Amino acid sequence: MSSFTLPDSSPSVSVNLTKDLSKDQLLSFPAFKNWVSTLQHSLSLQRSQDHTFHASPYKLRKIDIQSVDFFGGERIGFIKLKAEVTNEDGEKLPGSVFLRGGSVGMMVILQPDDAPQDSETDKNVILTLQPRIPAGSLALAELPAGMIDDSGTFSGAAAKEIKEEIGLEIPQDQLTDMTKLALPPTEGTDGEKLQQGTYPSPGGCDEFVPIFLHQRRVPREQLKEWQGKLTGLRDHGEKITLKLVPLEALWREGGRDAKVLAGWAFYEGLRKEGKL
Repeated sequence: MSSFTLPDSSPSVSVNLTKDLSKDQLLSFPAFKNWVSTLQHSLSLQRSQDHTFHASPYKLRKIDIQSVDFFGGERIGFIKLKAEVTNEDGEKLPGSVFLRGGSVGMMVILQPDDAPQDSETDKNVILTLQPRIPAGSLALAELPAGMIDDSGTFSGAAAKEIKEEIGLEIPQDQLTDMTKLALPPTEGTDGEKLQQGTYPSPGGCDEFVPIFLHQRRVPREQLKEWQGKLTGLRDHGEKITLKLVPLEALWREGGRDAKVLAGWAFYEGLRKEGKL
């Protein structure tokens, strides 16, 4: 096991690596870089006399890398670490962290093209059903998750399934970032500079999820066909499938998924404020 001092850290932060992880690999992992810079900035705010912890500020003193999961050989997927964050009074802040970085949630709403414009009539939302072993589930209903690829298109396993099942591709210029519209920006402010996304499990994980919206009007007969087809029932061995649910039932049908609840809350709130 090797160690190094975190660059530009004050006080000096000792980083202890696992045997299968190098200093360069860790420092180039985007999730680690984002987490360290965000945390260090938040800690620096304690210098203000108005800060809750000003009298006895907390400092990052040590990082122990506990395990690393690699995807496809050398690409880091996940890192589990323990951060030591203490003050001079010997008080500690919980520091067990599962690093994985951000992802994207996609709320896709389909509506018959003969419904009144600017109405909520007959709107349906696409959910995915797929195994989620960390949740102990083989069929968890959730908003499609993935990423925005280099070409500006929603991509990943859920996007592939949407394209295969109903032929729907979602380009970037047809996306609305509801998170950006709903949450106040942190850049250029005097406060903490958190990521522009929802944190599903901030007590143990750095993951943040921007929620994007895509609305499309389609022929009513086409939507009926999809409603009959996208029931969530999977063929033998099929890992992921789609389900269309009425918008008004979304909070119940997908209520175990934080992306669903965040998307539903953003959509309802932004619509009431006239931003959608």
